[in-house]
Amino acid sequence: MTTPTPTLTGERADLLETLAVHRAFLRHTVAGLTDEQAATRTTVSELCLGGLIKHVAGVEASWMRFATGDPDAMTMDEGDWTGQFRMLDGETLESLLAAYEEVARTTDALVATLDLDDSYPLPPAPWFEPGARRSVRRVLLHVIAETSQHAGHADIIRESLDGAKTMG
Repeated sequence: MTTPTPTLTGERADLLETLAVHRAFLRHTVAGLTDEQAATRTTVSELCLGGLIKHVAGVEASWMRFATGDPDAMTMDEGDWTGQFRMLDGETLESLLAAYEEVARTTDALVATLDLDDSYPLPPAPWFEPGARRSVRRVLLHVIAETSQHAGHADIIRESLDGAKTMG
């Protein structure tokens, strides 16, 4: 027997609702695309629509592992930096969206149970202040910002691809 997910209210509900809205924008932007279209770079950047889905899912998964106290969650192989923004051989838009959906389910379940005030030290990195910590709440705000930012990138790429717009 599975335990039903509790109905969330207040801050937790607001955080998840905001994240859900931006996830939906990102998913809507890739609706109806072929794998070839999803892998197409339409600007001078390395970004493609499938790669953005993969990147956002990976970032969300890493930050949520960090939010559970996993100190290794924020380490990344620098050699694979550009690979996270592209669709690689064998990857499909359908599989990337399925992986993103699984990450979203995990995040939503964690938000229901984690203490938003818990905080963990950030690893040494040029983009983190030495000795800085992040609370679970701040991690969620970062995931929302990251998803929102990349949903905007996706909208530009999609419009460049075939003229479709997420909004407007």
